Amino acid sequence: MAGIKALVGLSFSGAIGLTFLLLGCALEQYGVYWPLFVLIFYILSPIPTFISRRLSDDSDAASNACRELACFFTTGIVVSAFGLPIILARVALIQWGACGLVMAGNAVIFLTILGFFLVFGGGDEFSWEQW
Repeated sequence: MAGIKALVGLSFSGAIGLTFLLLGCALEQYGVYWPLFVLIFYILSPIPTFISRRLSDDSDAASNACRELACFFTTGIVVSAFGLPIILARVALIQWGACGLVMAGNAVIFLTILGFFLVFGGGDEFSWEQW
């Protein structure tokens, strides 16, 4: 039952994050859809972690080069997702209010992705591998 509650909570927070993103695009005073390109970063961000968990052995070593490389790539993807709206606002393609809404959506979505890995990545009876 705890897995169901966690899944409902994660889906609710994901919906909140996407609502912020869409508000930054679709409100009448903003009206441009360039910020939707951060959806690409939402899709790309968990891929390095999925690959590293699949390829790395489950030894209890202090550091694993494959996982550290995956963390590096994931960090680059997340920073790029936060940087894109700032750059779009700086060159006046979007307004700064839309940038703030997109940044709020980014924070919620990436915390949701992190929560997914914390809840379903532990290797106990609930695991992301069953997805």
